[in-house]
Amino acid sequence: MRTKLSLILILFLITITAYGQSKNRIYKGHKKLKSKLEITVNDGKYLIIPYKEKILETSFIPDGETYNPNSHAVVLTPDELDIEIVEGESSIEYSTSGIKVVISKEPFNISYYYNDELIISEKEGYVKSQEYETLSFSLDDSEMLFGGGARVLGMNRRGNRLQLYNRAHYGYTTHSELMNFTMPVVVSSKMYTIHFDNAPIGFLDLDSKKNNTLKYETISGRKTYQVIVGDTWEDLIDQYTHLTGKQPLPPRWSFGNFSSRFGYHSEQETRETVNKFIEDSIPLDAVIIDIYWFGPDIFGHMGNLEFFKDSFPTPQKMIDDFKEKGVKTILVTEPFVLTTSKRWDEVVEKKLVATDKDGNPFTFDFYFGNTGLLDIYKPETREWFWNIYKDFTEMGIGGWWGDLGEPEVHPSEAQHATGSADEVHNIYGHDWTKLIYEGYQKDFPEQRPFILMRAGYSGSQRYGIIPWTGDVSRSWGGLKPQTEISLQMGLQGIAYMHSDLGGFAGGDKFEPEMYTRWLQYGVFQPIYRPHAQEHIASEPVFHDDTTKSLARESIKLRYSLIPYIYTIAFDNSQSGIPLMRPMFFMEPDNDSLYLISDTYLWGDNFLVSPVTDPGIKEKKVYMPANTTWFDFYSNKSYMGGKEYTVAVEKEHIPVFVKGGSFIPMVKPVQSTKFYNTKELDIHYYPDPTALEHQGKLYDDDGITPMAYKKDEYEILYFSGMFEGENLNIEFKSEVGANYKPVDRKINFIVNKLGISPKDVLINDKQVSYDYDIITDKLYISFNWKAGKNINIKIKQPRGQITD
Repeated sequence: MRTKLSLILILFLITITAYGQSKNRIYKGHKKLKSKLEITVNDGKYLIIPYKEKILETSFIPDGETYNPNSHAVVLTPDELDIEIVEGESSIEYSTSGIKVVISKEPFNISYYYNDELIISEKEGYVKSQEYETLSFSLDDSEMLFGGGARVLGMNRRGNRLQLYNRAHYGYTTHSELMNFTMPVVVSSKMYTIHFDNAPIGFLDLDSKKNNTLKYETISGRKTYQVIVGDTWEDLIDQYTHLTGKQPLPPRWSFGNFSSRFGYHSEQETRETVNKFIEDSIPLDAVIIDIYWFGPDIFGHMGNLEFFKDSFPTPQKMIDDFKEKGVKTILVTEPFVLTTSKRWDEVVEKKLVATDKDGNPFTFDFYFGNTGLLDIYKPETREWFWNIYKDFTEMGIGGWWGDLGEPEVHPSEAQHATGSADEVHNIYGHDWTKLIYEGYQKDFPEQRPFILMRAGYSGSQRYGIIPWTGDVSRSWGGLKPQTEISLQMGLQGIAYMHSDLGGFAGGDKFEPEMYTRWLQYGVFQPIYRPHAQEHIASEPVFHDDTTKSLARESIKLRYSLIPYIYTIAFDNSQSGIPLMRPMFFMEPDNDSLYLISDTYLWGDNFLVSPVTDPGIKEKKVYMPANTTWFDFYSNKSYMGGKEYTVAVEKEHIPVFVKGGSFIPMVKPVQSTKFYNTKELDIHYYPDPTALEHQGKLYDDDGITPMAYKKDEYEILYFSGMFEGENLNIEFKSEVGANYKPVDRKINFIVNKLGISPKDVLINDKQVSYDYDIITDKLYISFNWKAGKNINIKIKQPRGQITD
C-alpha cells in the first residue's frame, strides 16, 4: 500500500509536498543534540527525537513557549541511536536505520520516509488561528484512514472531521460520529500510525475537504506527534504499543461469563440471580452490581460509595458466598459526588472536587442530580478515592466498574489542579484507570486488577483498561457496528473493547433471535458480558427454554475455548496484537478487505462472521487467501482467496478455522475457579496448502501479575508437517524456572484427514486410535508427562480433499 520512490525523485517530491507549508516559515539552522535534531526556523524550533528505528517524534515549539516533555500517552524512553545527518544545499537528511526525515530548506518542509518510500509529509506544518492550533499533513490520493478512537463511520474514516471530546452516545445504531473513547491517533493503510501527543480537546480532520489533507486541531498544549511504521500490521501495532505500553494480562476469570444489568436492587435479587445460573448449569464467573448498591433508587445517592444496608444487609457474607461458588463480585463507581450524597460535606471540606475560577466547589446538574466532580489531579483526591477502593478490595471485591468516566458531563468552566475541564477532559478516564491500577500495584501486588471503564485515552491499555462500546441500542442496528468498533480500537492499541451483549438501551420487547445472535458473537469478542436496562432481562436464565438452551451452548463453548482465548490474550500482553483482527492482516495488499468489518480474525486461527440480520439462512463470507479454511462446526473445507455463500444455522454463527491450526480446548466448567489444563482436547486441522502448522497454549495460575516475567508459566507448543506419506506432529513444553508443570491427558483430534491412517506412532511406539469416517476425524488419546516432548507420526494421511 506504499508508493515506492527512487531517491532521485526525493527533491522533486519535496517541492510538491511542500506546497502550502506556512509561507512565512524560514529555515535558519540546525544542530545535532546527541541523537536528536533541533531545527531553528524564524518562528520557533523543531525538535526531532528518535525513540526506535521505527518510531520518531517531532515537536514544534513556537517562539515564546518552552518545550514540554510530559506525555500522558508515551512510556517508552528514547534510545540513543546511531544517526546519520547529510546536509545538502537545499535539504537535510536525518536518518535512523529505519525512518528517514528529509527537511527542505526552501520552501521549508518536513517529510518522512521508510525503506525509501514516502510515508507522510507536513503540509502547512504548525499554524495558529484565533480558535485552534493546528498541524497539517499531505495524504496520498489512495490511502485509507482508521483511528480517532471509537466511532461508527465505516472502516475507512477518511472524509470525516472527528471531534476529540469523549462523550456518550445513548442508543446509537449504525452511525455515530462521537462516542465515549476518542483518541488523537491516525492509522493509514500505508502501514504507518501518527499519534498526536496532546491531551486537550480538539478535532482530527481526516481530509474532510477532499484536498488530501490530514489536520490535527487543538485548543492548547503540545505540538508533538510521533510517526510509527511497521513491516507488517503485527509489527506496526507492536511498535505503537511499545511506545504507549502493553496491556497486562487480565485475570483468567475475566474471560468467563458475567451476570450484569442496570441493575440488581438488592442482595436477595443478586443472590437469586447467581443461584439461577448455577441451577441452570450456565457457567458464571462474576456478577456486577450497578448503582443500587449504594442507594434505593438512581437519583440523589451517587457518591455515597457504601453499601445501602436496607437493600444489601450482609454484603460481606454475600461476597464470601459468591467467592465460594467461584463468582467474583464487581461494584460500579462513578467520579461524581452528588450534593445530596453522604460524602458531599467531606469532599467539600477536604477540597477534593473540581472548582470554579474562584476556588469554590463547582457544582452542576446532570441526570442523576446536582453534583460535583472529583478532581483526580489532586494527590489528596487520588489518595481518598483509592482508599475507598482499597477498603472494598480488602473486603473481597474482585474488580471495579468505572462508569460515566468521559466524564459524562464536564462543563468547560470547571477547573482542575492541572488545568481546565477542556484540557483534562479526554484523559480523565485514562487517569482514573491509572489511579486504580497503580493502587493495586502498591497495595495488592499479587492480584491482577479488573478495571471496566467506559472512557480512556491513548495508552490506556497499559493500565489494564477493559473498555466497552457504550450504551448501544438493543436492536439489530445496535449489533451491526460492534465488530467495526472493536477492530478499529484494536488497531489503536485498545484490544479489549467489547459490547454489552444483547444490547443495552431501549427495546420494546424481547427479541430472542437478536439476543441469541449477539451472545453467539460474544464467544469471539474479548469479554463475555451481557448487560442491559432491566425492563428486559440481560441474563439468559430469565428467558424461555429455547433461548436459554442456545445461550448455554454459546457460554459453554466460550469456556471450552478459554485455553485458546487466554493464549491470544497472552500474545496481546507481549506484542500488542489485538484479539480481534481485520482480515487485511492476512492480505495487506487486498484493498477490498480494508473496508470489511462484519467478518474478522479471532487470534491467528479463527475467522468469525457474526449474524447481524434477522431470519437469514445464508451469508456471503470471504475466506482469506493462501490457506484452506474449515467450518468449525461441520468440518467442511474451503479454499482461501474466494467468497462463499455459507449456510446460517440457528445454533451458531459462521466460524472457520485456518488450515494448519492447533486449537486447544477443555471441557466446560461452571466457573474458572474449577479450570485447569490437566485434560486437553487439541484439535488439529492439517492442510498441505498452509504455510505453517503451528499452535500453542499459554498457561499460568491466572492470578499472579506479570507471571511470564516472573518465570511462573508454561507454554505448550504444537507443530505439524507433511513428510512424504506421513504427517508428523510434535508437542513441546517450555516451563518457566519458577513454575511446576503438570502431567496431562491429551485427547488429540485430527480433522479432515480424508482417509483412515495406516498406522499411528507416538515416540516411535504404535498406539491405538479411532477414525470416524462420517465426521472424518481421527481420535488419539495419550498421557503427556510434564516436561517431556511428544512426537506423533500418522502414516499415509494424504487423502484430504476440499469440499
